[in-house]
Amino acid sequence: MILGGRPIFPYGGRRLVSAAGDAPALEAHDLSVRYPGAERPALQGVSLTVPLGTRVALVGPNGAGKSTLLKTAAGLLPVASGALSVFGARVGTFPHRVAYLAQRGELDWSFPISVRRLVLTGRYPHLGWLRWPTREDWRKADEALARLQLSDLAERQIGELSGGQQQRALLARALAQDADLLLLDEPLNAVDAATREVVSSVLRDLQREDKTVIVATHDLDRLQTDFDDALFLMDGRVVARGVGAVSEHSHAVFDLNGQTMVTA
Repeated sequence: MILGGRPIFPYGGRRLVSAAGDAPALEAHDLSVRYPGAERPALQGVSLTVPLGTRVALVGPNGAGKSTLLKTAAGLLPVASGALSVFGARVGTFPHRVAYLAQRGELDWSFPISVRRLVLTGRYPHLGWLRWPTREDWRKADEALARLQLSDLAERQIGELSGGQQQRALLARALAQDADLLLLDEPLNAVDAATREVVSSVLRDLQREDKTVIVATHDLDRLQTDFDDALFLMDGRVVARGVGAVSEHSHAVFDLNGQTMVTA
């Protein structure tokens, strides 16, 4: 991805390690995360287990800790206390197996790179820093572009895309990595209906391919149809769990548009 005018590739160039066993895709125990210089933790006391092949929603208002959890799992933020493991190992052990999709607003869309080359950067965890992309890497990138219906825009500069097209390009980059765990930060936020349908279809296909997907979302209406589980966050803490939490807990009030999520 492009952040602050330069490419950022989580885990880039680290040694690939093979996974063993059937450990959960993601597991946290009493996890706390603090941004540098912050007075209070952005996440505190979070525990969860994400089984392999599931789709899990992270729900909560802005500042609840959704992005922080995804970034920590992607290796972009350090663990302050507690434990966090990916496929049963420390974060960063399996660079090729974890793909992170940042919020669209965090990227520099003026960066001089084509859509096709942006998607190709999803192959970098497989290459490291000293190898050139192979024909197979380009094929994977082109397949991802086709899957997100972006083939005809492949040579456009990334800033020439619409917001929905940019979001699809980011997801295509994640798909090109061919990862087993996808960490998606609000992939359906402020997108058009066509993009929403394309992205939703791809997420369903990923589960059929036994991929694990963790998605930060504000869309409460689609939790029971699109996800196996949901984690509700507020002020960096877990306040409810389960796709039926909204309907099952009459004492809970979830008003994400108004940026509040209150439990009695």
